[in-house]
Amino acid sequence: MLASAAAIAALMLGTWLVSLAVRDASIVDIVWGLGFVIVAWVSFAVADGSTARRWLVVVLTTAWGLRLAGYLAWRNLGKGEDPRYRAMRRRHGARFGLVSLYLVFGLQGVLMWVVSLPVQAAQVPDAPSGLAALDFIGIALWCVGMFFETVGDVQLARFKADSANKGRVMDRGLWRYTRHPNYFGDFCVWWGLYAVALATGDAWWAIAGPLVMSVLLLRVSGVTLLERHIQARRPGYADYARRTSAFFPRPPRPG
Repeated sequence: MLASAAAIAALMLGTWLVSLAVRDASIVDIVWGLGFVIVAWVSFAVADGSTARRWLVVVLTTAWGLRLAGYLAWRNLGKGEDPRYRAMRRRHGARFGLVSLYLVFGLQGVLMWVVSLPVQAAQVPDAPSGLAALDFIGIALWCVGMFFETVGDVQLARFKADSANKGRVMDRGLWRYTRHPNYFGDFCVWWGLYAVALATGDAWWAIAGPLVMSVLLLRVSGVTLLERHIQARRPGYADYARRTSAFFPRPPRPG
């Protein structure tokens, strides 16, 4: 856990220095996924737990983190700084560089360490040596999550690429059943990784990771923040919200 904390600190400090050079704090969003990949491999290198479970955690975390980082890089690079960070830059003026060190990069580093607790904890115990039922439950949850994230992002990207959809609300595919399939996917991925950690019998305390991620997705930087901005920009969003689940997928309400 100390090795993971040191790796995250080094990553965030380096990313902060780059952000000062390019005047774009939103590169932290791309590094978010990569940070979990680094934590997974650092834990793999220093832990001596079950080999099968260590490889399982590393593969699942790496696939999730690289997909997320790659998607955000494709979507964001070259588009300028995210409006959230531009607003912070205006608010803090010349002090923003220093403020961003702890308010953006430091805070996200701490959250990354807490959320990644299942990834770290699953790699320490050496028993059971093989995979157990909870491991397979975790794999199933992870697969559901990756499906919703990947397919949801692809569907939204295609929708936005069609100029005929400008100003319209995306309500097709997975977006017909949940207003935020990508966030629901994240939720499933991290509860799946916690199930893998729980399979060791010694990592119940790592529940802090998926709990924090769930709060972030539902109440902080996910659903709540995004919907506040979307409703002001999309006239038809209120009707979409009325008939479509905010988070957990379900058939849309009639009318």
